[in-house]
Amino acid sequence: MGHQFPLIPRNLTPRILEAHHVGGPGMRVVAALLGVPMETVYQWRRKRTGPSGFRVGRHLRYDPDALRRWIKPPVHRTK
Repeated sequence: MGHQFPLIPRNLTPRILEAHHVGGPGMRVVAALLGVPMETVYQWRRKRTGPSGFRVGRHLRYDPDALRRWIKPPVHRTK
């Protein structure tokens, strides 16, 4: 499952992902980070195709490590 998103400067990504409210970055940060509208993130959530999120009270949050893995899935090498 490969995703193509705008390139995110490597030195900026950790700061965005770690500068968040308790529990992880929210939908607005994820949408901005990936360069997609918030409605796209909502659709991913409904269809269960996007990064997995979790609720903190009434707010949806994303685990920074899980988000990184979803953005850049592991590369399988073939011989």
